Amino acid sequence: MAMAVAQHRESSSGSSIDKHLDAGKYVRYTAEQVEALERVYAECPKPNSLRRQQLIRECPILSNIEPKQIKVWFQNRRCREKQKKESSRLQTVNRKLTAMNKLLMEENDRLQKQVSQLVCENGYMKQQLHTVNVSAPDASGNSLVTTPQHSLRDANSPAGLLSIAEETLAEFLSKATGTAVDWVQMPGMKPGPDSVGIFAISQSCSGVAARACGLVSLEPIKIVEILKDRPSWSRDCRNLEVFTMFPAGNGGTIELVYTQTFAPTTLAPARDFWTLRYTTTLENGSLVVCERSLSGSGAGPSAAAAAQFVRAEVLPSGYLIRPCEGGGSIIHIVDHLNLEAWSVPEVLRPLYESSKIVAHKMTIAALRYIRQIAQETSGEVVYSLGRQPAVLRTFSQRLSRGFNDAINGFNDDGWSILNCDGTEDVIIAINSSKSFGSTSHPAAAFSFLAGVLCAKASMLIQNVSPAVLVRFLREHRSEWADFNVDAYCAASLKAGTNAYPGMRPTRFTGSQIIMPLGHTIEHEEMLEVIRLEGQSFVQEDAFVSRDIHLLQICSGIDENAVGACSELVFGPIDEMFPDDAPLLPSGFRVIPLDSKPSDPQDPFIANRTLDLASSLEVGPATNHAAGDAPLCQSTRSVLTIAFQFPFESNLQNNIANMARQYVHSVISSVQRVAMAISPAGLNPATGPKLSPGSPEALTLAQWICRSYSFYLGTELLRSESLGGDYLLKNLWQHRDAILCCSLKVSTVFIFANQAGLDMLETTLVALQDVTLDKLFDESGRKALCSDFAKLMQQGFASLSAGICMSTMGRHVSYEQAFAWKVLEADETTVHCLALSFVNWSFV
Repeated sequence: MAMAVAQHRESSSGSSIDKHLDAGKYVRYTAEQVEALERVYAECPKPNSLRRQQLIRECPILSNIEPKQIKVWFQNRRCREKQKKESSRLQTVNRKLTAMNKLLMEENDRLQKQVSQLVCENGYMKQQLHTVNVSAPDASGNSLVTTPQHSLRDANSPAGLLSIAEETLAEFLSKATGTAVDWVQMPGMKPGPDSVGIFAISQSCSGVAARACGLVSLEPIKIVEILKDRPSWSRDCRNLEVFTMFPAGNGGTIELVYTQTFAPTTLAPARDFWTLRYTTTLENGSLVVCERSLSGSGAGPSAAAAAQFVRAEVLPSGYLIRPCEGGGSIIHIVDHLNLEAWSVPEVLRPLYESSKIVAHKMTIAALRYIRQIAQETSGEVVYSLGRQPAVLRTFSQRLSRGFNDAINGFNDDGWSILNCDGTEDVIIAINSSKSFGSTSHPAAAFSFLAGVLCAKASMLIQNVSPAVLVRFLREHRSEWADFNVDAYCAASLKAGTNAYPGMRPTRFTGSQIIMPLGHTIEHEEMLEVIRLEGQSFVQEDAFVSRDIHLLQICSGIDENAVGACSELVFGPIDEMFPDDAPLLPSGFRVIPLDSKPSDPQDPFIANRTLDLASSLEVGPATNHAAGDAPLCQSTRSVLTIAFQFPFESNLQNNIANMARQYVHSVISSVQRVAMAISPAGLNPATGPKLSPGSPEALTLAQWICRSYSFYLGTELLRSESLGGDYLLKNLWQHRDAILCCSLKVSTVFIFANQAGLDMLETTLVALQDVTLDKLFDESGRKALCSDFAKLMQQGFASLSAGICMSTMGRHVSYEQAFAWKVLEADETTVHCLALSFVNWSFV
């Protein structure tokens, strides 16, 4: 018999029998054998491992079973486990789809009711218009529309508060599942399989309102706990305090809540709210948390606590959480506010009159946070460096909160303005009681510091995408940052190393390494560690590490995503990265004031001004060919900058002057970057940025490749990469350093691909300051001059191996170089001179 059959010993209890089909015959295993095989599989599930074979040999009960049969058993066991997992996954997906289908059906019913209501209102308006034409209105002032008179209720008695709470509940439910508000789909947030939820904003109502509904894999009680703790998930919530809480007669609770929020810029005061919050359970088992403002200007805490705030109003809002069969919940969120836009400068009013801003900062943020917690709870989120998701999330919240604290500078936090006469655009504030985070012994660790100084400013920028600007600031830190300032801040946060006057000089090598730590579920925010490599100028310290580490959060850098703002916030951190590390955040926030283009641009096309420096040359207006239209419409944004610096008491004036100068320098750099990356033809005052002799990026790339082929008789790029934007991309990623310089009086470089920028050790914005004569040493310049006449006569020249210089003064060797004239579309006009360096390397 080819296959042995293990004897089954029957017991009085009827032990289980495991059967497996092998070569058309069943193999029967005893309960003891199955138990032994299960132990082996649990300890070593990986097939064909030496450890598994050893465990099988050490088990006597498996000695009478052929290895082939054991292998088949493990294969079947593995298949059963996969089938079980897949079955469980499909059941989970099916439950989610069932719940989402129910949600969509309810949304469809609501929309049908809304359509019916609009039809009735339309018919009523037609009838009224016809009636007006027939009879004149009564002069006595009788109106066709009467304003409902709400009975006055005593907000100081439990009965009055309960009446307000019940009315708030009814109004909230009519907004969440009814037609009390004319909801329209959130622009750019189309529902679908990959969407977090269904989002809508108000079309025409008092105040600004947003609504969201979605499916979350958490129980209703857990969701209520998270949402009621607003400071834990809302980056704009500074403080939430429950002043009074008492039970309602129906098993719910009523709370009187005072909430403070941060202002997003330095140009307008922050908002606070005095509200009634009602938590209850409906008859169908759904949990509800609804909230509204209590009337009266004098209501709430003392005037001293709210002196730096403008009292805003919460119209009936809240959360409706319904449990789903099989686990999870369906959640409806409504945020309806009146942010008192009259109290802010006119240029900022779009921030306070936009339902989309409320949706992003509150409604969508709440739903995303709950989804994030659900995924972390299920183990779907994996972060690097072995950190728990909650620890990294805390770091992100601390960075964001510290940045908001610096921007707002509240008096009760210890901030005071230093010598501000109202004419200075950079505000200097000091805080002598600043806490540096959740360190174990903050007093001992920072007893040598007198406090923290903050330099901050807000300004208006135009024609620049916030996502593009923040992405550039993140990827090209050397364009705006001073390494020595970063080094000072990093050293100051280490006890005993604060030494501003006599700090050892250090040179930034230009190298920054970005190490990702984690991101949110939709990648709208990233947490990362930045390592800045530095070198000491002092010979005896040459082998001492001068690297600086920054903890950084970056959000809103995806141009195709719709967001409230783009941010880059960072702070120095010890290289050991302890969980209770002190943080002193600084950074940038860019908030768009105007709507984004309706048609998103191709990401690579939108990055052309980042990848190519041909748009850096400013000149008179140019005529664009068809297809060379500007990449986006005119936009306005508010840029807010805040930098924090620790200081000793005897150095306050020195640090204040340094901070003011540094922020002025950063502002100038950011403005220069904004001009460089701004799309062409958008500023009517200065005209398009491209001169008649400076083409669009794709056009220049086409001219470079076509001229190379014309003069050298071979292709610069592969033939399959010459179509459309692939040509531009492949030229940018070409391994040879390709540079283009102008042939005008000043032979400045107007373009370099990535390899060219690496060879020059420069960046796109600084490229326009590099001239051709600075590239070569004396012998190289002589060789180029001797071949220049030949180059201009025949259109190209081949240069032998030699040495050139980077902008940092380092020598670069190359095996061969080619130079050729770049012809424009008419193939007669010379636009610029191109050079290609083959197999270059630093000496």
